[in-house]
Formats: sequence, structure tokens, C-alpha cells
Amino acid sequence: MVLSPRQRHALIASIALAALAYLGVSLWSGWRDVLDAFARIGLGGLAIALGLSLVNYTLRFGRWQMFLARLGHPMPTGPSAMIYLAGFSLTTTPGKAGEMLRGVFLRHRGMPYTESTAAFLSERLSDLVAIVLLCLLGASLLPSGGWIIAVGVVAVLGPLILLSRGAWLTAIAERLHEHRSRIGRAGHHLARLLLAARRCHTPGLLAGTTLLSVISWSAEAWAFHLVLHWLDFDPPLAFSFGVYALAMLAGALSFLPGGLGGSEVVMIGLLLWAGMGEAEATAATVVTRLATLWFAVVLGVLALLFGQRSLNPVAAEAEPAT
Repeated sequence: MVLSPRQRHALIASIALAALAYLGVSLWSGWRDVLDAFARIGLGGLAIALGLSLVNYTLRFGRWQMFLARLGHPMPTGPSAMIYLAGFSLTTTPGKAGEMLRGVFLRHRGMPYTESTAAFLSERLSDLVAIVLLCLLGASLLPSGGWIIAVGVVAVLGPLILLSRGAWLTAIAERLHEHRSRIGRAGHHLARLLLAARRCHTPGLLAGTTLLSVISWSAEAWAFHLVLHWLDFDPPLAFSFGVYALAMLAGALSFLPGGLGGSEVVMIGLLLWAGMGEAEATAATVVTRLATLWFAVVLGVLALLFGQRSLNPVAAEAEPAT
């Protein structure tokens, strides 16, 4: 599969429309408060928040490189970074599934879809582990959300236990190999996918990727804490980390596009419970999401626009010289 210029432009247009819709809804009832929040944060504060988001993306990219190498497909840093960023253009899809767009570009470089999907699933599971750990950090300071954390723990332990059953997965893949039914073929491909993902979850690699994940998501949680501080609200650091992580977890479990709506409701609700004014809580949430989620989307769109040589080297080589 190759994205034609028309498909690429249509994709970018749909992303732009989604961003404008989100911004319009977010600002509809409090655009003055959001603009006031930006003014109080200032360009310096915004630069710090964006910088901490870049720390998040950089560390997660390092983790991605570790997964690709473990799957037997090490990639040069430059092209791999462009492919990784391009996946961010579809972050606002349910469960971030659109980030599997990376598999299209990796296919041009010889990586089968099964293995690129295994890398994607491993990345999502690693993110979920980190978010749950950060939720636990602030759990004692939050009024509720225990059931969300419990669901998150189950969502982490279930796949990890499944991935630990290598003999079971191998037996299932072998038994379903010759099945001609759709269910049988689907089961065979799923078993192969999980066996590939299992290679990314050896104890040593799991420890390293979990540490990277916790640090990377802590960077964005710290940005959220700083936004609250700049808006004259100073909760304990553990509370800020817990609120941010719980909001991200709620958004992920909702399977709404990019967690849109679910994350915001949880974040605003917890800030209101802690005593922050409604206008300030809404403004802090919108500013944080713009500096994290939507900043990633912008970088992804830029990668799609200007990184075609890295994203599709075969098509780039076929272009006539100018």
C-alpha cells in the first residue's frame, strides 16, 4: 500500500478538520479563559511545555527503536524518526490505532505487517503499564477512580500473562495453520502476531522499556503540573501526576478517538474537586492537551508533508530528477 498525493492530502485535511472541531468545541464556552491562560503562561512557559512533550516523544521513539531491533528490523535513526512521527498524524483515532500507519511505511523497507503491528501493540502495552504506575503514584490523593485503575491493571496483566504463554501460542498457531475458515485464519494470524510481540517482552527488555515509558509520560505529567502552577494553582506533584495519568487512562479505556472527551472530563472534574475554578480548570486542560496530544498531531502532519523520501523511498527514487 502506497499513499498517493491525493490520499495524503485527504488524510491531512481530515486531521485538520478534526483539530478545528476539537478547538472549536473546547473554546466555545470559555475561549477568553483559554486565551487568558495562554497569556499567563507566556511564550516561555509554552516552550517549556512543548519541550517536555518532545522529551516524551524522543524517549518513546528510543523505545520504538528497541522494539524494531528486537524484531530483527533495525532502522537508521533519521528515516525511522520520520516514520515514527508520521504515525502521530493519526493519534486521534480510537486506541491510537491509526498510528499503525507506520506499518505501511515500514513495509516499503521490508518489514512485514505482522511484525510492525507487534511493535505497535508492544508500544501501546508499554504505555499502559507506565500510565497505570503513574496512576498508582497519586492514587491516595485522588477522590475516586479506583475502578478505572483496576480496569487498567487488568488490561496490563491480561496481555502480559498471555504473552508469557509461548508454548500455548505456538501450539495454537500450528493447529490453525491449515484451517481454511475465516475464524481459523484469523486465529492463526493473531497467534503469530502475539508470538512476534512476545519477543518484545523478555524480562530485560521489558524492564528497560518500562523505565523509558515511565520517564517519558512523567515528562508530560510534569508539563501539566507546571501549567497548573503558572495558573496559580499549586497541588502536590504526586496529585498532578495522578490526575494526568488517570485522565490518560480514562481516555485510553474509552476507546474514543485520541481519548477525546474522556480525558478532558476526568481532568477537569478532578481539578474542580481539588478546588480549582471552573474557568481555570478548563483552560489548564485545553492548554495541556494542545501542548501534548495536538502538538504530536502537528508533528505527524509535518512528517507526512515533508518526509516522503524517508516514508516511501521506492517512490522517491522513481521520481524524475529536476
